[in-house]
Amino acid sequence: MLTVAEALHRAQMLCDAATKAGADAADALYYCNAATSVSMRLGALEDVERSEGQDISLRVFVGQRSASVSTADMDAGELAKLVDRCVAMAREAPEDPYAGLAPADRLFHGAIPDFDLDDGSEADPQALRGAALAVEEAARAVAGVTNSEGGSASHSRTRFALVTSHGFAGGYGASGHSLSASVIAGEGANMQRDYGWHSAHYLSDLESVDAIGTRAGTRAVARLNPGKAPAGKLPMILDPRVGSGIVGHLLSAIAGPAIARGTSFLLGKEDRALFDSSIVIRDDPHRLRGLRSRAFDGEGLPTAARDIVVDGKITGWLLDTASAKQLGLEPTGHASRGGGASGVSASNLHLAAGTLTPEALMADIKEGIYVTELIGQGVNPVTGDYSRGASGFVIRDGQIAGPIAEFTVASNLVDMFAALIPANDLEFRHGTNVPTLRIDGMTVASG
Repeated sequence: MLTVAEALHRAQMLCDAATKAGADAADALYYCNAATSVSMRLGALEDVERSEGQDISLRVFVGQRSASVSTADMDAGELAKLVDRCVAMAREAPEDPYAGLAPADRLFHGAIPDFDLDDGSEADPQALRGAALAVEEAARAVAGVTNSEGGSASHSRTRFALVTSHGFAGGYGASGHSLSASVIAGEGANMQRDYGWHSAHYLSDLESVDAIGTRAGTRAVARLNPGKAPAGKLPMILDPRVGSGIVGHLLSAIAGPAIARGTSFLLGKEDRALFDSSIVIRDDPHRLRGLRSRAFDGEGLPTAARDIVVDGKITGWLLDTASAKQLGLEPTGHASRGGGASGVSASNLHLAAGTLTPEALMADIKEGIYVTELIGQGVNPVTGDYSRGASGFVIRDGQIAGPIAEFTVASNLVDMFAALIPANDLEFRHGTNVPTLRIDGMTVASG
């Protein structure tokens, strides 16, 4: 794994070589991840895995033509061949009027702030083994758990560096720790599975093995002997671990590429109050130790905190340079980069907490459903139609009652946004965080 300084130097050499070879502009992106994971099952070591993957991608522009190539080979001779190949490919590519680097006058400049993403730790296989064993044992200790899919613990280190030929160079590193357990309750045809997990940049921020394991076991046992879901138009409560998907669907609908293609169900609804006026959804790329914190986006533009939704309305589209050009707007610092063209992504997201406890949120529900798992990808991004398989619990007289499974929930995302009510139990644990959510008027049908 290269240091950030070494990665920046290698990326700068690629950009310089590309412009010397005839490219009008270029950028180079380096990414490396080194991970160690240990899995235990039924108290025995099941797997130890060590992986290290690095990749450097070069994107060049010749006029309005562009091409991208990538390699894991850091040999100087191979990188020289990569440059020649990429420039030759760009000369043969079709013209794209929207191709190009981000505006030079808007690039991030100055020192990269420290968002405290690296605890300086190194992988300790023995400690990982101990944690994986302990989290599985905590899950198996729950009465009713009969089998295990295992406990796992992992440590990772990442490096990211981006250089452009028109003046940007920046990079950062991060550490990662994760812990999970997955167990089975019941016997024969009456078996149910569930899990618990958590990840963090700092080991000290990781939830305890007892909490994660106990949650996995308790949830698996709670799912035993599921009944049939009620049918009709009913209120739905979304557990926080699945409620974040609602925010994900919103982000897909306001992403610049989807707007430029005309494939978003929110086109024409920019000024409409889509949510209740109390709803706020915030993107905060500068959160200390945030799982998606970043000072600059995938094109070298500065990032900034932004309310995606405020007073119930969206505040605009999330744009990279290409989609901004197509729409006649300015990029918003939300570009993401893989090996080729940029896409769009947000950073640390959360839907602000409401005022009611989860118990109060469901207190007036005569009959409804509490959803803990959603299955499938039944969302139409063009129309907003929503239909997914689900499992969870029935709600009767304001209380969570017995488990239910194999049912579907359906509606339209516009209607779901309008009906959404958050509880007050927001916790910052993941990349996207939401409290318990209530959405009335869902069509529920048994599978």
